[in-house]
Amino acid sequence: MKYVDEFRSSAVARALVASLRRRTEHPVNLMEVCGTHTVAIFKHGLRGLLPENVTMLSGPGCPVCVTPNADIDRAIALARLPQVILTTFGDMMKVPGSYASLNQAKAEGADVRVVYSALDALKIAQNNPERSVAFFGVGFETTAPTTAASILEAQRMSLSNFFFLSVHKLVPPAMRALLDSGEVHVDGFMCPGHVSTIIGSAPYEFIAKDYGIPCVIAGFEPLDILQALDMLLAQIAAGEARVEVQYRRAVHREGNPVALRHMDNVFEAADAAWRGLGTIPNSGLRLRPQFKAIDAESAFKITTRPPKEARGCRCGEVLRGAVRPPDCPLFGTGCTPEHPIGPCMVSSEGTCSAWYLYGGER
Repeated sequence: MKYVDEFRSSAVARALVASLRRRTEHPVNLMEVCGTHTVAIFKHGLRGLLPENVTMLSGPGCPVCVTPNADIDRAIALARLPQVILTTFGDMMKVPGSYASLNQAKAEGADVRVVYSALDALKIAQNNPERSVAFFGVGFETTAPTTAASILEAQRMSLSNFFFLSVHKLVPPAMRALLDSGEVHVDGFMCPGHVSTIIGSAPYEFIAKDYGIPCVIAGFEPLDILQALDMLLAQIAAGEARVEVQYRRAVHREGNPVALRHMDNVFEAADAAWRGLGTIPNSGLRLRPQFKAIDAESAFKITTRPPKEARGCRCGEVLRGAVRPPDCPLFGTGCTPEHPIGPCMVSSEGTCSAWYLYGGER
């Protein structure tokens, strides 16, 4: 298939694997910071092709997984309010909060609807003028621009029944927090392709400059990933640290100016809580003051009980790359994709889910 087969050539893959083996003499820890990369690595068996001294770590690249229980609890409480329609992405439905999930709230009578984008939620608000429609905005810089666009469109249409609960997050501050913690040693980062199509490559330059760690922005096909790993190992072997773009067909240094402008018009950076990482300064996106009227937390009285975590779940440590999924006592026994206990097993981009479905060993 054109535009796919050329990124899955076995001959090119063998050549790249041979190059990887020539470049590595010492143990190296490389981290992918994207859930889609995590799934692709497992699905295509790439871990088994790597040299024994190259260890792949999975970082906090799944937006569903890093959303803490307190945020999910607020969304559930909002959905249970009379006359409210809560809209969100499908992955969020099964994620367990402290006491329930959105699926459970829906089964109990809450009007919770799955949408593919915030623009779908906007249409629901148009079609239900007598109801309050709230969009539970989850995601990184990839989805934030469409959320911003829907908010600007709602403003243009003077819709008074469209509201927004924001838990959007920014990836580079989380990478800084990982490095500052010192918990996990990382020799190189494979940076997220989707996020980088929006923000470009410049926001990662502090990692190379301040921490001396190479970064390569990668695409999602097997050869994209293998080439990005080869580029990382080449930098490490040469004692260099810079930001390179393997995914040049989609990513530019300056990113997408139109998308960034929409985000800047609607959002401002704010401290945000991440599962497993705690509160990270300026790592979230909140509505600017001029949009306070559609901020669901300001417009509605949302009451929740104190959040709590599932006993034994080590999802937070998995998200930091500190442990592997099999190190969790619940993995594959009490926690499976059919009956998930932690969000890393729920999301299609979760590390535990990928490990369970495709196998994690070499």
